[in-house]
Amino acid sequence: MKIFNKTLILTIFLLTSLAFCLYGEKITFSASYMTGTAGDNNGKTTLSGNARVQTESMEISADQIELSGKDYRTITASGNINGTNLETKMTFTCQSMTYDRETKVALLENAVHLVDTENDVTADAEIIEYSQNSNVAVMQIQVNIVQKDNKCTAAHAIYRKNEQMLEMSGNPNITQGTDNFRAQNITLNLETQEITLDGRVKGSVTTSSKEESSGPAPSDNMDSPSPDSATENAPAEDSAPQTETSQTETNQSTSEENDE
Repeated sequence: MKIFNKTLILTIFLLTSLAFCLYGEKITFSASYMTGTAGDNNGKTTLSGNARVQTESMEISADQIELSGKDYRTITASGNINGTNLETKMTFTCQSMTYDRETKVALLENAVHLVDTENDVTADAEIIEYSQNSNVAVMQIQVNIVQKDNKCTAAHAIYRKNEQMLEMSGNPNITQGTDNFRAQNITLNLETQEITLDGRVKGSVTTSSKEESSGPAPSDNMDSPSPDSATENAPAEDSAPQTETSQTETNQSTSEENDE
């Protein structure tokens, strides 16, 4: 009887999957072990061990994946999750996630690492909610974002992929090389690199250590006296000896007069 029930459950599951492929989004899956039931209202299937599920727009692999709800609307995964948005080429890793196939919103939690390969943007946070329809990622708790020379940290951030805009709040900070910017709210245009700071603005920038002179360089001739000028201003070296000689001759003449 137990064997019959398992066979019946598996048959219902396969028929439901076949109907789902014909009349809705196609879902393919694989795993080392599978358990569950099938049904239109509250079907539930659990894939364990190297579990993998692929829809038309999302590919997910994890230690365990659960498909539940009507037409398997909800996909829940846990343990060493790797995912790829097949439409936008966004990839991610985390430890737990929930994906709603109808709204196309993925909630990623615990050590989330999100990569936008098209725009060379990487983001790390504890929680990221990503909408496929709007291409917007809302990040919370210990947010770290890197793009080109920009290193950004905040408690909360919104990444708008289509507009290439990053909005940060909760003690946000941007470091660009040796320059640093802080404010209550910071907006960064990732395409133009323009930064907008709002509220309690603080920052520091490093200027070039060598500044160019605005006027012409002074001439060497202005500092060095001309040969003629040096000759005119030089002291007469023979004046002192000549004075001594004249004085000696005067004394000698006076002595001779006295002897006479």
